[in-house]
Amino acid sequence: MNQTQPLPVSEAADIARQVLDEVEKAVVGKRSALMQVLAAILAKGHVLIEDYPGLGKTLAARSFAQALGIDFARAQFTPDLLPADLTGSFVYDQRRGEFDFRRGPIFTGLLLADEINRTPPKTQSALLEAMQERQVTVEGETFALPSPFHVLATANPIEYEGTYPLPEAQLDRFLLRIGFGYPCSGEEYDVLARRMDRRREEVELTAVTDGPGLRALQETVETVTVDESVGRYCVDLAVATRHHPDVLTGASPRGSLGLVLAARAFALLRGRDYVVPEDVKAIARPVLAHRITVKPELWMSDVTGARVVDAVLTQVATPATLDRR
Repeated sequence: MNQTQPLPVSEAADIARQVLDEVEKAVVGKRSALMQVLAAILAKGHVLIEDYPGLGKTLAARSFAQALGIDFARAQFTPDLLPADLTGSFVYDQRRGEFDFRRGPIFTGLLLADEINRTPPKTQSALLEAMQERQVTVEGETFALPSPFHVLATANPIEYEGTYPLPEAQLDRFLLRIGFGYPCSGEEYDVLARRMDRRREEVELTAVTDGPGLRALQETVETVTVDESVGRYCVDLAVATRHHPDVLTGASPRGSLGLVLAARAFALLRGRDYVVPEDVKAIARPVLAHRITVKPELWMSDVTGARVVDAVLTQVATPATLDRR
């Protein structure tokens, strides 16, 4: 297979902006959060969207799949969902006397893992190999997943009865964890007005690119340069989370690597072929907060991973802004 060639950064940034504009036709007033989701996709990562019901999590995932021109599948994670329901299984064909592999919904370009915390750990773990290795193993046989492959998982942060919180090892597989939050009154009325104008529930979006085009965008992100001072800044932020007095376990080296990868994608979205510290700061909270475990005795306080990240951002010295050579 031929290696996908990167695009000029200006062209890639223009395509990315078109994707965001298209998605915003469906998801109103969430440009900043949508930029973070697209940055994760361009960085070849996965996203956990943790927010209240009805705030557009599922709509955002479906809209990104349409705008990026890649296959979309939705898996509703329920307590009785089995790993084979996700990965697929072997089925006996009586005509030929052989077993055929029936692919599950995981064989797609963008998988929406809806309410991922409502299924038992055994099924949650079926995603680990897919998210990290881009493959699944069924009865000792390995099957490669399509490229590109991304998981957008959703979780409800308020209903804990009958749920199975994601273990730290699986949370660490998500490049970002974000939330959309409630819209302001003007944005909420815009949602109503758009629905009345189109006279139907579905929002039709135009594909801006396709699978090979998305791979080209991802290869372009790989060409974005990171100065040593910015790379060390990412490391210093991750290390600072480990030494914070309220933290039991801080961000691992995967966290500092995630900072660099996401910051490169964010720089591309801003039309640059190099990363500045502001790119790192813009993406630090969604990259690091879910990788931090607060000391259990502080569970009654307002100490969270996000607050720890905010604290270390003020404590760690910011390198001087780079001038493009």
